[in-house]
Amino acid sequence: MLHLCFHSADSAMVERMSWENQANLLPGASLGRRLIALVIDWTMCRLVAALLSPAVIPASTFSILIIFYLEVCLFTIAFGSSAGQRIMRIKVLTYPDQQRVTAGKVALRTLLICLVFPAIFTNSGRPIHDFVTRSQTVRQL
Repeated sequence: MLHLCFHSADSAMVERMSWENQANLLPGASLGRRLIALVIDWTMCRLVAALLSPAVIPASTFSILIIFYLEVCLFTIAFGSSAGQRIMRIKVLTYPDQQRVTAGKVALRTLLICLVFPAIFTNSGRPIHDFVTRSQTVRQL
């Protein structure tokens, strides 16, 4: 639900308002959208591992996990989202001010994802990897 705020009848200026009535904040990404992005990232990393195995890296699930960690970290640091997140129009930003996430927090967040911490949610409904790194996933409009 998008709230509009008209400042005056004369100027008819319109501002995009967030769920908390703060200007210019993007809405959170849904769980379904985030899961699809995760599946896209994991599938891409499986394909890369298959192309590199066994000549470059040994064929194992751990190899796929390492490739996944590197892909998500590098893309999120460079573009603000992993390849799967970009396809699903999701961006990783700081919480609650929605600024760019630092490289160190991206590395920690991705490590927690690799350790399957996204399955743990806080009382407020936020995934633990986002809670620890003070980040959030938002849907790009």
